[in-house]
Amino acid sequence: MVAGQAKAYRQLGARVVSIALSDQVVFGLAAARFTRAYLEASPELDADRRFVTGLSGSAVLNPLKIARIGWSFAHGDHAATYLAFALSSPQLSRLGRERFDLVHCNHFFCMPLAQSLRSAQGCPLLLDTHDIQAKQYALRNTNGWYLPPRASYKSMLARELEWLRRADLLLHLNTEEEATFRALLPGQRHVLLYPPVEAIPTGPGGCDLVIVASANVPNILSLEWFLREVMPRAGDISLAIYGNVDAAIRSRDPTLYRRFAGHFRGRIDDIGAAYANAAAVLLPTTEGHGLSIKTIEALSSGAPLIATRHAFRGIAVDPASLGNVTIADSPEAFAAALPKLAAEEAERDVRQNSPTRRLYEAAFSPAAYRQSLARLVGPLVSARANLSA
Repeated sequence: MVAGQAKAYRQLGARVVSIALSDQVVFGLAAARFTRAYLEASPELDADRRFVTGLSGSAVLNPLKIARIGWSFAHGDHAATYLAFALSSPQLSRLGRERFDLVHCNHFFCMPLAQSLRSAQGCPLLLDTHDIQAKQYALRNTNGWYLPPRASYKSMLARELEWLRRADLLLHLNTEEEATFRALLPGQRHVLLYPPVEAIPTGPGGCDLVIVASANVPNILSLEWFLREVMPRAGDISLAIYGNVDAAIRSRDPTLYRRFAGHFRGRIDDIGAAYANAAAVLLPTTEGHGLSIKTIEALSSGAPLIATRHAFRGIAVDPASLGNVTIADSPEAFAAALPKLAAEEAERDVRQNSPTRRLYEAAFSPAAYRQSLARLVGPLVSARANLSA
């Protein structure tokens, strides 16, 4: 998302300076070797200048400070831990005489840095809420090794809200988080702004029913539900599961993995080809909070979809109204839909003009994001220019 965001700003004519916050020890702005490694690992982020900062050496050498950070991490208080990295990061003196008309912060835990830039420059500060982070942290803690007493959802949410209040404008990436934060922070300014997602190429389709899943907790739990509850009811289908979720399933439930090992394809470099050659894309989503990027990618492919309603969480559309989407929330309904779509064929131009592809173009494409961003930040930047004149 950050790369798409920077690209949109540059296409709108802005000069973009990117500041990345690392969770590794950094003395001053990151050493040349560390910075070079970060830049080489993220070439897609195209900015005019790029910096890396993180936990300062002085913080590491301060026993009280590093002990507090270690205690927070050991007890699963991810909100406090990440905020401590930002609060203990080196000053950004090497920015020199950079003048900012706008600060766009991507996570609440980066706000200490963003706030210091706003204070120095007197410019507006926009903050992406990126789902409800406290929910993600609480979910991470359910199966983690963290020591008791584990940080609660309530305590981490309180920290999150404390820093959200400091932004001039809150940008929400999905309808779920927008509704939540509007209720929790009625005095703030709120805007729904879907993130830009690069399109998956449409294709002619093929024989396989395809699932794409990385090894995060919601994906793992959802795939386990599909394998245990849907597959025994599905009969003989051609299923291909792409992504690094295979290792997680093997580790958690070796018996389940062995039973369906022939369907796992692992991680591939060209995931677009998997979508393009799919008879249909399956979204058996039972867990997770906030917008699912995997769902957006599936929409952009234009392929027929079989999905639970939960896969469309955070999107202001009734998925049942999309002509190439089959909604199936029970194992029985999901299994019954599989043979029908496996037998269907579609031409490339049909997928290019399908209801899901049209929804993607209108709401989630880089062009849609750029247009929404221009309408949003244009007046803010113009107002600052008028004040400076």
